[in-house]
Amino acid sequence: MMQGRTHTCGALRIGDVGEKVTLSGWLENMRIVSAGLAFIVIRDFYGTTQIVAEDEETVGRFKEIVKESTIQVTGVVRERSSKNPNLETGDIEVVPESVTVLGACRYSELPFEIRHSREADEQARLKYRYLDLRNPDVKKNIVLRHEVIHALREAMIAHDFLEITTPILTASSPEGARDYLVPARKHPGKFYALPQAPQQFKQLLMVSGIDRYFQIAPCFRDEDARGDRSPGEFYQLDMEMSFATKEDVFSVIEDVFPPVFEKFGTYDRASKAPFLRIPYLQAMQEYGTDKPDLRIDLKVQDATGVLTDCGFGPFASKAEDGTETKVAIKAVVVSDFTGTRKQIDQMLADIEVQAGVKPYWFRVDENGEIVGGIAKFVQPVADKVKEALSVKNGDFVVVTVGKELAALKTAGVAIKLIGASVPGHMDKEQYAFCWIVDFPMYEIGEESGEMEFCHNPFSMPSGGLDILLKAERGEIDPLTIMADQYDLVVNGIELSSGAVRNHDPEIMVKAFEMVGLGEEDVKAKFPAMYNAFCYGAPPHAGIAPGIDRIMMLLAAEETIREIIPFPMNKNAQDVMMGAPGEVTDKQLEELNIMVTLKEKDENL
Repeated sequence: MMQGRTHTCGALRIGDVGEKVTLSGWLENMRIVSAGLAFIVIRDFYGTTQIVAEDEETVGRFKEIVKESTIQVTGVVRERSSKNPNLETGDIEVVPESVTVLGACRYSELPFEIRHSREADEQARLKYRYLDLRNPDVKKNIVLRHEVIHALREAMIAHDFLEITTPILTASSPEGARDYLVPARKHPGKFYALPQAPQQFKQLLMVSGIDRYFQIAPCFRDEDARGDRSPGEFYQLDMEMSFATKEDVFSVIEDVFPPVFEKFGTYDRASKAPFLRIPYLQAMQEYGTDKPDLRIDLKVQDATGVLTDCGFGPFASKAEDGTETKVAIKAVVVSDFTGTRKQIDQMLADIEVQAGVKPYWFRVDENGEIVGGIAKFVQPVADKVKEALSVKNGDFVVVTVGKELAALKTAGVAIKLIGASVPGHMDKEQYAFCWIVDFPMYEIGEESGEMEFCHNPFSMPSGGLDILLKAERGEIDPLTIMADQYDLVVNGIELSSGAVRNHDPEIMVKAFEMVGLGEEDVKAKFPAMYNAFCYGAPPHAGIAPGIDRIMMLLAAEETIREIIPFPMNKNAQDVMMGAPGEVTDKQLEELNIMVTLKEKDENL
């Protein structure tokens, strides 16, 4: 027996007939048949139960209660004459003896119908999230989140990881995103920062002698929202291992994740160990992305050698003024696609919208003729194209062009869209994991034009100090240096980046010198970690898969907001609580802060 009720609204069965019970929950619905007969549905966290009022007084009592009020009903269970096989409680009903309002709903008009809240405007759902969560279809994702986190926690502990919480108030650190800053009242003019990730703390735990660490870690980054990323805050399964290589990390993840995905996921198939490992450069060349969806059987092929200078302007190797264009031409060959011209045009338009680059097309008919799209330019080199791309009768070919990376990325978008829309090219109902490995340590920044870290400055360069010294001496191109980094990808979504860490101060300083930063810069930016490593740091490695993205995949939701209990909107606003909000002058004075707002340009 529970306080205020003998049973939950999802508990009663045919074996409870004749028993006197007390139920508590929300009045979900009421259907009045006559003055002396009404059917009422009461709902709680566990389910629903039908209540039957069979006299005018009781019907009148229920008529006074507004829907979604919290009520308590005491009555006798009986067998339903008209059973509902779709409900767990569909064999019984309760005839009430007393009805008590525990918490009245004072609004006759709700912002949305509870059972149909997912159809409501998103801003309304976020503002009245407590009502939205009453919808069992919405609530189930939150319950699922609890179950998954519990399973992950148990699995990590079974692998001898120690759960440790790291600080929320810390120092600002250059980790790739904007910090959320917190003014320090006792230290005027100084600020804490909310951690973008527990990266430095977990590495310091390794130096401290903690062998295996994990936590379900909150992370804070002031960045824009996306469908698979919540603005402001998110959670990750953060882990780190001492005396470990990437093989140790892979072993743990490949043991922990498949059972969780198979048990709790929308699909009951997941990749088994070992996951496919794809070098970064190979992933870009074959899939047009470093986040390939292995459920799709399409790949990128290079058509530069057979289509350059075929007479089609965008494929020309030289511009009108004679300068070389360094054009790259990529192709995606699709079998069994019989789409209409209208469907083709729409598909290509969708690719262009997502990639920002216009794709082209042609197809090979049943007679082996090149038809449609850019066919007249392809026809003169048809035999070479067919041989180079292994094109056969009935195939449809998407062609992308531009600088190498742009052409590849456009082809990658084509693979994603075609795989999802053309039957036969996607084995959808599974979780296909892979590791992306061998990332370049450095790249030339698009904006700066200078050498920058490509992925993670804390990673160990493959080859250690020797490879950095060779680059310093000019014996190798520094852009060819690989990092001991890896990404975990499933169904085209990056769950996490990880790495074998650079635990040697000498190697760390040399790695930063390659991007123009000296030892003093490293000491200034990462003082605790640099100093700690000077006291003897063990080799260590880790990873931090995102909990929110895991949940989005398991629940098969389109947006990450559906699996977060109280999400912000796309503008990083909590419309329910009114955050961010203004504070009083007294609060600002205590913090030694003055707010000055820039005037908006009305012409913008």
